[in-house]
Amino acid sequence: MGTGAAIQAELDKRGYRHIAYCSNPEFLREGSAVQDFLHPDRIVVGAADQSTREQVAGLYAPLECTVVTTDVASAEMIKYASNAFLATKISFINEIANVCEATGADVRVVAQGMGLDRRIGPDFLQAGIGYGGSCFPKDVSALKQLAGNSGYHFQLLTAVIEVNELQKRRVIGKLKHYLNDELRGRRIALLGLAFKPNTDDIREASSIVLAGRLLAEGAEVVACDPVAVANMQTLLPAVSYAKTGLEALAGADAGVLVTEWPEYVHLDWARARQLMARPVIIDGRNALDADVLVGLGFRYEGIGVVRNG
Repeated sequence: MGTGAAIQAELDKRGYRHIAYCSNPEFLREGSAVQDFLHPDRIVVGAADQSTREQVAGLYAPLECTVVTTDVASAEMIKYASNAFLATKISFINEIANVCEATGADVRVVAQGMGLDRRIGPDFLQAGIGYGGSCFPKDVSALKQLAGNSGYHFQLLTAVIEVNELQKRRVIGKLKHYLNDELRGRRIALLGLAFKPNTDDIREASSIVLAGRLLAEGAEVVACDPVAVANMQTLLPAVSYAKTGLEALAGADAGVLVTEWPEYVHLDWARARQLMARPVIIDGRNALDADVLVGLGFRYEGIGVVRNG
């Protein structure tokens, strides 16, 4: 925020007043960027003059969608506000999940009931172990800082950030609960490293916090991911890395589904039950079939979903 004004001022300072600046924020998701580009919800174009807005908006004429033309500051704020709101929805449903665990409610059913309200909608109401990636953490923090620099304390975003950090740590507490409050010497398998499926991006990924905390507790951490292992090896060389989910779970005292890759969701869980030292699974994305796992003899716990077995 404020980047456009700074660049335009620099252009003017250098005598390039004939060059106009335009803010055209992108809303592309990793793993589906082409689809998002070709079928956008909206296009946002921000410029100081109407002529520049029209020229840039014209580039998107082949795409049938709403085009929002505005000033630079508003265009920049749309980007920040959009990501901050989505992050807020994630932290909100995670808080609801935590209350569900205390009251016996099932957050999946709660989210479904909430999402049927058109004012709320079903998107970003999937409880889990927090958001990550390159956009949400950065943009939420940037908007909070921007507000602070402007003399406004953005209390809501402060809570959103805090909830997201605490959500990752709650997994550690769940593991301790099933392992007699002792993680030292325990072998913990992390299924998935990327912050979400279909990308090798580990920026602000929950796996980093989990692995770091587990190592600090003296646990032996073994992790796997279809594409993100190379990125994590450089960052956390103390972690052992497996090629498959079954290899990671072999001899493990507990497993944590961190990223809902299809190969982990549809793993041969009957075989995994035979390989594990203790049949404990923490489903960090509520992506597994709890009834199936409990039927196989696992002690299962999701986020806002408890099926102990």
